Amino acid sequence: MIEINPLVIFFAAIFTNNMILANFLGMCSFIAVSKEIKTAFGLGQAVTFVLTFTSILNYFIYYKILVPFNLEYLRFIVFIISIAAFVQLVEMIIDRYFPALYYALGIFLPLITVNCAVLGVSLFMLIREYSFIQSLAFGIGSGIGWTLAIVAMAGIRQKIKNNKLPNGLEGPGITLIITGIMALAFIGFSGIVKIQ
Repeated sequence: MIEINPLVIFFAAIFTNNMILANFLGMCSFIAVSKEIKTAFGLGQAVTFVLTFTSILNYFIYYKILVPFNLEYLRFIVFIISIAAFVQLVEMIIDRYFPALYYALGIFLPLITVNCAVLGVSLFMLIREYSFIQSLAFGIGSGIGWTLAIVAMAGIRQKIKNNKLPNGLEGPGITLIITGIMALAFIGFSGIVKIQ
């Protein structure tokens, strides 16, 4: 197997293997929250934070606990539990020590638990057999790529908000069309590097 530089994985996770635009993971919160740039950016920051730390956490859980005890078949359940527990812990810490930030993020923090992009990052790092540094780069890059996509979508949706659209295209319809066009644009980067 060819060893991929973590920097290559980082940039590929942002552009060529974007969780939303290449893998279509995390679409539910992407469509629901991409109406305003401020809220989209806030959720993007929270998702980046969670993706970074859960990729580290799940890496150690898998290779230090599940593999030595031959419990690899439990990875889905264990990853989901660790993601939910980590998000809950982050939510409690922010609520206790940063109440203004907690109220600003509102419902967006618990939504991260059910964002399939978070589980997808943990599973992709195992499937691709990444080292610890590669997993960290992939987690951070995936979060930044997810943020880039949702903020770009929010900017586009704000621009077209007051425009007259056909009834069938209002709301999620136009959002899915724009997502498809953005995905086509990001395919242009795929000639640079592919990490699959």
